[in-house]
Amino acid sequence: MRWPLFLAADVVLVVVFAGTGRVSHGEDLTGVFTTAWPFLVGTLIGWAVSRGSRSPAALWPTGVLVWLSAEVVGMLLRAVTGQGTAVSFVIVSLVVLGIFLLGYRLVVRAVGRARGR
Repeated sequence: MRWPLFLAADVVLVVVFAGTGRVSHGEDLTGVFTTAWPFLVGTLIGWAVSRGSRSPAALWPTGVLVWLSAEVVGMLLRAVTGQGTAVSFVIVSLVVLGIFLLGYRLVVRAVGRARGR
């Protein structure tokens, strides 16, 4: 069962995203969960909607739905809890989460194909 590893990777990458953002803005890492939790909720919703355990390495539907859910749900939760949703942050988070959540799936796919040859 590989899906727990992919779920864990998604969670870790969302936390890395939040931590990197905090550090880049001169904030300490003690508040990383405050930054990460909305995106983590979105990640878990994306896993549920995409039925990620069936095809955890797939770009579609798992990767794309996890990525977009992390972004959309994350931003909605940030908005309703009074956290920032500046347009620049929305753009940066969309790009970085996309690179993180889709990027490693692309690497896994490439490695799998290379091994098959």
